Amino acid sequence: MNDHAVLHVKGRILVGPEEVRDELWVVDGRISYDRPVAARDVRTVSGWTLPGLVDAHCHVGLGPHGPVDQDVAEQQALTDREAGTLLIRDAGSPSDTRWVDDREDLPKIIRAGRHIARTRRYIRNFAWEIEPEDLVAYVAQEARRGDGWVKLVGDWIDREVGDLAPSWPREAVQAAIAEAHRLGARVTAHCFAENSLQDLVEAGIDCVEHATGLTEDLIPLFASRGVAIVPTLVNIATFPKLAAGGESKFPQWSAHMRRLHERRYDTVRGAFDAGIPVFVGTDAGGTLPHGLVAAEVAELVTAGIPVLDALAATTWSARAWLGRPGLTEGAPADLVVYGQDPRADVRVLADPAHIVLNGRVVR
Repeated sequence: MNDHAVLHVKGRILVGPEEVRDELWVVDGRISYDRPVAARDVRTVSGWTLPGLVDAHCHVGLGPHGPVDQDVAEQQALTDREAGTLLIRDAGSPSDTRWVDDREDLPKIIRAGRHIARTRRYIRNFAWEIEPEDLVAYVAQEARRGDGWVKLVGDWIDREVGDLAPSWPREAVQAAIAEAHRLGARVTAHCFAENSLQDLVEAGIDCVEHATGLTEDLIPLFASRGVAIVPTLVNIATFPKLAAGGESKFPQWSAHMRRLHERRYDTVRGAFDAGIPVFVGTDAGGTLPHGLVAAEVAELVTAGIPVLDALAATTWSARAWLGRPGLTEGAPADLVVYGQDPRADVRVLADPAHIVLNGRVVR
């Protein structure tokens, strides 16, 4: 579309869970609900329209062995875009992806800087690996580099214990989270197990990734503090394979991972029922492929989350949580059009008919 072209979107515009309109217009890259007076070169698309989908746990610029070249990162972002993901919270990457901000054809990224992990307690070449006495300084560094988020690795396998164990003493995370908040950043943490969660939540953490260790006794604490979770169920599906690979060397860890996997749906549904905010994230990058957002929404529905709430977790609610607009007057026109109603079947999300990014039809 050139600078004078206008896009007319008709059908069912799903502005919010309860608000549906018949049409919108895209003028100069922005949404309008008023018909332009002198529209020229009008293109019309029709269907069921949602705000651009959100992947709230994604890693652009990260591969199985650490940072990747820019052309690989570009393909990762394009793959997400083709799946309808137009807003990414990059939950930790060792690559500098600021160049993406200059590309109007790529999804918008909200960065959390680079993961911060305990020494030799995470995947090699992914994170800054440090000791507790340096945690505050590194959190401050990543808070300044990121876009309002910092990512900690809250637990990982402790080879001496032979199982998952917390990465940080309580006083260290308390000071680090306080510093991030002082600098205007929110903090999230990778957590698989149960025993790191209470300290992190009571220290003021804003979000927990995976949260497979969330138990009935911890759910009220999360709910009372308003701590969100991003379950990444498409990633948790890999736990049995991981457990099988570590069986001979770390049998306790393997059994623990299987238990976490077995109760994953009950964990997510219990959190949702208690009022804990649940958002869609795929954990793409590293070992998982990009473009899995539709599969993750379907997993939330399988866990027992109502369809409209599962859709909200990747659209309206997710955008509000991240401070980005949806299909509101004057907002950048980032939207996805489907041939069928995703409220009737979320599997529709896997087949976008049209994708509009910054007012341009990119598919």
